[in-house]
Amino acid sequence: MVEERAAQPDREEVHHTIYSVANLVTIVRLLMVPFFFTVLVGGEGERSRLAAFLIYAIAASTDWLDGQIARRTNTVTQFGKIVDPLVDRLLLASGVVGLYLIGELPLWVPVVLVLRDVYLLYGAYVLERHRIILPVTYAGKLTTAVLLVGFSSLIAGWPQMPGLGMVDSGWLPGFGGQAVAAGIWFAYVGIALSVSAAAQYTIHARRAIAGAPGGG
Repeated sequence: MVEERAAQPDREEVHHTIYSVANLVTIVRLLMVPFFFTVLVGGEGERSRLAAFLIYAIAASTDWLDGQIARRTNTVTQFGKIVDPLVDRLLLASGVVGLYLIGELPLWVPVVLVLRDVYLLYGAYVLERHRIILPVTYAGKLTTAVLLVGFSSLIAGWPQMPGLGMVDSGWLPGFGGQAVAAGIWFAYVGIALSVSAAAQYTIHARRAIAGAPGGG
């Protein structure tokens, strides 16, 4: 999924080498994505689910590690600034698609998140044409964190919570009488935050374009 950005200047020094400890962590996280997806979708039984959960949880929880290493060692690189957010998007995409394929999420969830990303990709293209670069917002980081926690719980299938008993529909797991993993509620909150952050992104982008030379 695409990270939404806000109109703020990025003043940290950026290096152009790819050789750093932080980038090594980023590359390891990137390689874990297809491995996780294969184990989740292609595996069978509880051991496969547990293995998929461990891989996903490690890749997700070390999101902060490469950034911290880069900043503390003054080795922020252009490679890391591009690939690190990409890894987060791939983790979210592989998680939501994988959970749909194994029957843990209804179809509308990946559809909403993918359509949102298509919209943000188009927005990034428009901003690029105006030579505008917008740094990551707090709302975007919070959305990513909530969704990663939710997907991790759904992959593990734990902890289980009773359903609300309001609507028995396969399109709204958790609202019926069947017990569900607590992660479904994180997923719902993450979707709401995601849509809200996209709206915030639109506002910031329009202001940035209006203030750019030649903007309307």
